Amino acid sequence: MAEATLPGVREDSPLVALLKDAGIAAAIAFLLALPLMGFQTLDSGTTVELQYRFHWVAIATVGVFFGRIVFTLLYRRAGAARSKAPGIVGQGMARVGEGLGRFLVPAFILFALILPFLPFADRREIDLATYVLIYVMLGWGLNIVVGLAGLLDLGYVAFYAIGAYSYALLAKTFGFSFWLCLPLAGILAAFLGILLGFPVLRLRGDYLAIVTLGFGEIIRVILVNWQPVTGGPNGISGVPRPTFFGLPFTNDPAEGETAFHEFFNLDFASLHRFIFLYYVILALVLVTNAVTLRLRKMPIGRAWEALREDEIACRSLGINPTNTKLTAFAIGAMFGGFAGSFFATRQGFISPESFTFIESAVILAIVVLGGMGSQAGVVVATLFLVLLPELAREFAQFRMLIFGAAMVLIMVWRPQGLLAHRAPTVSLGPGSGGAR
Repeated sequence: MAEATLPGVREDSPLVALLKDAGIAAAIAFLLALPLMGFQTLDSGTTVELQYRFHWVAIATVGVFFGRIVFTLLYRRAGAARSKAPGIVGQGMARVGEGLGRFLVPAFILFALILPFLPFADRREIDLATYVLIYVMLGWGLNIVVGLAGLLDLGYVAFYAIGAYSYALLAKTFGFSFWLCLPLAGILAAFLGILLGFPVLRLRGDYLAIVTLGFGEIIRVILVNWQPVTGGPNGISGVPRPTFFGLPFTNDPAEGETAFHEFFNLDFASLHRFIFLYYVILALVLVTNAVTLRLRKMPIGRAWEALREDEIACRSLGINPTNTKLTAFAIGAMFGGFAGSFFATRQGFISPESFTFIESAVILAIVVLGGMGSQAGVVVATLFLVLLPELAREFAQFRMLIFGAAMVLIMVWRPQGLLAHRAPTVSLGPGSGGAR
């Protein structure tokens, strides 16, 4: 007598395979969630009690089971749609992205300009927005190297550190202002970028990534061990703060100086300095975006994209790969130096712990998950990877779990990046014989 089975369901049917896959994922989730979420220690001062939270384990297991089924079905449907009409889907995404870009970019800039004056904006929100904008600037700087030129850089944090330490040393040693140290820090970082570019001219892919990773670690080791200059592990404290055209943001200015609130006849508030720093980094971010977009339309930008697509074809077109790589490293490093200089003046204290490999990994993740070569994608990915963990600090025990889950969801949902599509750098008009 044949065994009873569900109608239309065989041992090797897609439904059985789907349920098996979801069951395996749920079992793995259970094994991970049991020690991480199932137990909690409570210190009452005299004794330590163990609290059981198995309901959280059950929620995580069931959520992974059904979530795996839903995402698999969505992924299959999206793949079927792409295989049936890839041109239509691509054109549709292009039109949607272009329409959203025309609306969202001016709206984002307007929102950023009025953010400090909104009713809900306080010191924490403004400081958090400043923190996000720093990573947007870093992402756009690395996007030149990775997204446009196609050079995998795992040591970008080194230029970030060079900019920060350059500003701190120049400002404390020579008394230079922030506005004078800012371009100097960018120039020094660009010079180091050129020095990095020379040894890696013949390297590509994994070998290039290994060398750039080593460069970042070399800079970190120098910062830790060159104690007479960098302060070693203790870092540099008392980094000068920027002023508003010579007006310090302090309640007790030095003799002969006029404070910001005194000049404008305002009550002293520490929020003034945070608002000023926010607008400084916002201006730097907008300049970075404008310069990057302009460079992409120039011959050097088209040379970066040609190098990314095929270096051999790039040589055959008469483009010098050596100069192209060096300019990409130099300009990308320059923007990293600018961001590092601002970071130093914002913090007032810097140390090697702020420039570890994990920072390079986060910046690279922003570029890749946002869509390599996409300016808007960097902004969206920064909101996911930087803002989301900061907002999840209230869930301290699950903060990194939420961060990892967000990255996994992005890679499953959009493996090519959140906003991978972008308009061509050069469009041929109908009169030139090319497609629009």
